[in-house]
Amino acid sequence: MDSSPDDLIATLRRKTGPVPFDLAVVLGSGLGAFADHLADPVSFPYGDFPCFPPSAVAGHAGRLVAGTYEGWRVLAFQGRHHLYEGYDARQVTVNVRIAHALGVPRLLLTNACGAVNRTYRAGDFMYIADHLNLLGDNPLRGEAVDPFIDLSHLYRQDLFVPLHDHAQREGISLHRGVLAALPGPSYETPAEIRALALLGADAVSMSTVPEAILGKYLGLEVVGLSFLSNAAAGLGTASLNHQEVLAAGRQGTERFLALLCQLIRLWRQAGNSSASPGGSLPVS
Repeated sequence: MDSSPDDLIATLRRKTGPVPFDLAVVLGSGLGAFADHLADPVSFPYGDFPCFPPSAVAGHAGRLVAGTYEGWRVLAFQGRHHLYEGYDARQVTVNVRIAHALGVPRLLLTNACGAVNRTYRAGDFMYIADHLNLLGDNPLRGEAVDPFIDLSHLYRQDLFVPLHDHAQREGISLHRGVLAALPGPSYETPAEIRALALLGADAVSMSTVPEAILGKYLGLEVVGLSFLSNAAAGLGTASLNHQEVLAAGRQGTERFLALLCQLIRLWRQAGNSSASPGGSLPVS
């Protein structure tokens, strides 16, 4: 695999123009419909560019869509790569490197995940306050230039309160919590979920955290939004499987789009903010 994204970047600039993009959105399992709402879309299949690792994960369209949304130039990555496919954290974050190379200052990460917090329900959403990196890897491993970055304020937090107010008005359950990342591909055991709860995790995923770390390293504002597709192992009666995660994502598409679109509007209204700590806001 040729890890250089230069060919894709040159092609994208040729087809979409030299103006920098305002936002990159990574769309998780079953959540790719947002890209269909971009105006003047131009699509770039991952398979056409060797910088993207091969992938065959269901629920990930595997393409980059460039377009506009309410005046912002947006890159939408329909699908991502995962460590459980045999890749390392640097390989699965090529999307973030592409966004940075195209001048994107903002990164919105989404995923479908399992609820660890017993007060969360399948179909709810979680604004990511912080994370636990339990992947055993880091996208900055081997990075030669100042890899020792401070992650105390990784995720931008000032958008949560107005987004939560909007969600309440729309009847959408939105929490703010801690995301744990495990490598997969097997789902966690009930004992592992109990351990995660003791560590302070509210939800668990097999993605997102490497992208967030690299985004912070490259100087992007990072916001994370999770769709709780199921209760984690031991917290529900149903067996866990990927098809049910995808089905839950499809069922929650309308609410996800409503929340995602409002989040982008709030981000545009708020503008840049150097004050992104969320320590004073309660995790719920």
